[in-house]
Amino acid sequence: MNVVLVATYECGHQPFGLASPAAWLAETGAKVTCLDLTRDPLDEPSVRAADLVAFHVPMHTATRVAIEVVPEVQRINPGIEICFFGLYAPANAELLTGLGAVAVIGGEFEDELVRLVTEWGHHNRGTPVSLTRQRFLVPDRRGLPGLERYAQLQMTDGSTRVAGYTEASRGCRHRCRHCPVVPVYDGRFRIVQPDVVLADIDQQVAAGAQHITFGDPDFWNGVPHAVRIVQEMHHRHPDVTYDVTIKVEHILHHARHLPVLADTGCVFVTTAVESFDDEVLARLAKGHTAGDFGRALGLLRRHGLAVNPTFIPFHPWMTIHDYRAFLDRIAAYDLVASVAPIQLALRLLVPAGSLLLDLPEMAAVLGPFDAGQLVFPWRHHDPEVDVLQAAVLDAITDGEGDGRSRAEIFDTVWSLTGLGAPPGAGDPRGTTTGVPHLLEPWFCCAEPPAVKLSTTT
Repeated sequence: MNVVLVATYECGHQPFGLASPAAWLAETGAKVTCLDLTRDPLDEPSVRAADLVAFHVPMHTATRVAIEVVPEVQRINPGIEICFFGLYAPANAELLTGLGAVAVIGGEFEDELVRLVTEWGHHNRGTPVSLTRQRFLVPDRRGLPGLERYAQLQMTDGSTRVAGYTEASRGCRHRCRHCPVVPVYDGRFRIVQPDVVLADIDQQVAAGAQHITFGDPDFWNGVPHAVRIVQEMHHRHPDVTYDVTIKVEHILHHARHLPVLADTGCVFVTTAVESFDDEVLARLAKGHTAGDFGRALGLLRRHGLAVNPTFIPFHPWMTIHDYRAFLDRIAAYDLVASVAPIQLALRLLVPAGSLLLDLPEMAAVLGPFDAGQLVFPWRHHDPEVDVLQAAVLDAITDGEGDGRSRAEIFDTVWSLTGLGAPPGAGDPRGTTTGVPHLLEPWFCCAEPPAVKLSTTT
């Protein structure tokens, strides 16, 4: 059987979401072809020869792009069977099956993909969401573009490092209302066995990786598991650096483990701050306060760990005054160089299945579900807020296109708010090389800017 696995947006990383099922499907005897459409055009001969094309949809952006690609796949091979797998598959199951998908798979998808292939013609095709504890296989990355073609890590001295990507766990113990993980895993998480994670890191280092991104929704959902992996990775590859994602509350609760990160090569920690407004954080069920972030930031800096904070500054409850306060707080925390410019423009995403739909106040601002955009669209009660968001996004797009630094883009955004001269004007602290960062920033729980959709195909 010929299977084509397709990635349409993976945050600039070589896709674990293709490499992992590729290993499983190869064991069944299937001929597996991996296509990453963020790096290469659709391969017509592979699609023409395929029995099944399976789209990985771990993000909202990936799902929208995959839907755009389906008609081309069906044109090339009218008899092709299509399926979707990943976080965003179950919530959009009705729409995806309407496109002709024979299966829409969520959760731990490898075993279900194997069942689909091995029971071809007899499998109960539908919308399975599996949370089975799997025994993973080492991902098969041989059919993917080389690591050098993906996002690289830029260090503080301006040098770059080839970056790999792996996952040590899936799911999350927490239930943040805006998070796409929650509707599928509902407070549960599943580990990838340490020997598999380490073997995956070994093969990427052998392929040239000098840095590893751990893509877990929260690397410290299972602290002993995470600590074991980074200690052994550092033992095997002492010159390889890495980055992780950790919730603010976990940074505080497990602060005693921060020295392990510092001692084993962690160069930055991504943490979803989302807002500096405690009422907004409570609505999102984030589990931390604005003050908690300040304490977590101090702890990270004390251990020499850079922070990569992510935000959702535009949402139904903010005002222009709130946005000015948001920018002011970033400047006061000396985070201008740490914040990817796109984080200054993101809008709250309300997809199908979102727990945000449970908030009574959302009903007043939400429109009906938009099947083209895959969201419940919302407009702010103050039109000037939406005008500001559009202007901020334009300023960021233009600034990045012109090669401006993060500080220069921040200053431009600051000027849009009418706040006067930006803080620290002319201060060199804001250059793009001021903190380690990946050269293709990502965003998850936010509406994707149109420019991102147009550049992923």
